[in-house]
Amino acid sequence: MEKIFESEYRFLCILWEREPVTSPELVKLCNEILGWKKSTTYTVIKKLAEKEIVKSENTIVSSLIKKEEVDKQEGEELLQRTSNGNVPAFLASFLKDRKISKEEAERLRRLIDEMEESV
Repeated sequence: MEKIFESEYRFLCILWEREPVTSPELVKLCNEILGWKKSTTYTVIKKLAEKEIVKSENTIVSSLIKKEEVDKQEGEELLQRTSNGNVPAFLASFLKDRKISKEEAERLRRLIDEMEESV
């Protein structure tokens, strides 16, 4: 999958919540939520269609890639860029000066336990 830029991601979030949606409705939503002009919205639709991330047929726009897939790829890129793929180092850096609740800590423990079980 090609790189998705921040503005494209914000557009996709609007689309994922409402798809399939007409392009005129997307123009209206992007204006209200993002402050975009009509031409900006159509340019983003076109670019994402060229990247095969969305399809636009007969004014109906829908995604070809799920949010979870995009989020996973973005997370992998962040992990590689900041910690060279080292998950413990990433978490240590990310959580260094943060306070987390007991519930958050327990959720992290459960996630780790689930990951160990699946290996």
